[in-house]
Amino acid sequence: MKSVDAMHRVAAIQMVSGSDVAANLATVERLLIDAKNQGAELVVLPEVFALFGAKGQQALGEQEASEAARVRPFIRQQAKQLGLWIVAGTIPLRGDQADRVLASCFVVSDKGVEVARYDKLHLFDVDVGDKQGSYRESDTFKPGDKVVVIDTPFGRLGLAVCYDIRFPEFFRAMFDQGVDIIAVPAAFTLVTGKAHWLPLLRARAIENQCYIIGANQGGDHSPSRRTSGGSVIIDGWGNVLAEADMGEACTLAAINLAELDGHRAAMPIAQHRRFDVVFNQHGSDNSL
Repeated sequence: MKSVDAMHRVAAIQMVSGSDVAANLATVERLLIDAKNQGAELVVLPEVFALFGAKGQQALGEQEASEAARVRPFIRQQAKQLGLWIVAGTIPLRGDQADRVLASCFVVSDKGVEVARYDKLHLFDVDVGDKQGSYRESDTFKPGDKVVVIDTPFGRLGLAVCYDIRFPEFFRAMFDQGVDIIAVPAAFTLVTGKAHWLPLLRARAIENQCYIIGANQGGDHSPSRRTSGGSVIIDGWGNVLAEADMGEACTLAAINLAELDGHRAAMPIAQHRRFDVVFNQHGSDNSL
């Protein structure tokens, strides 16, 4: 369902999250209010916004899957109170494995209802030339198995997280579902982010003729862990509409679905394709 009104104001929230969940949520609340005051209707939070780092993810994931959850109810309350649609970065969530949790990205409507969930598919198991050196997300997280695109008042919304942006076939699977906007919560390392964050996001926007809202972490989280910032909103032509630097930020821009339709009519990529992408896991059911 595309909105009759093609113009909307969206925001990417940038944070420097730490290990204190209460402090992180207080920052979220302050930045959400800032976004609302600037006219935002849809807000994207960064990856691991509530708890940064591997330590504590398992315990929080157990809590978030129970009646004692604190982060998910908080996001629902904020969405309803402020009248915002919120893409809630990632929240750890207990799955079917005792030793690993899911990195779950929830979409919450302006009524405070969780309307979709995407579990991060591509896990960051790489060696990087920084002080951290090695990253092994699969030690903590279990990968998801679904592509998620849903109807919203802002058009068809797709979900991706951080390392996902290096896999263009994943974005093509969302393109096949008629995506208009892709939200990308992230916690890109300083080294990889400075080199690749913006070029990859611009490429994904251009080749899929969609808006990208990239909400990144941006700063020093520990002596060995730094993230690259640069939260950004990009249109379907690859233009950067708004961009943050480092540190906390609320980055806003107006999106225009009619403009997207114009680009697609002038350059009908969907009609000209010669190859299809077959998603070879467990389908694309995005129901909760």
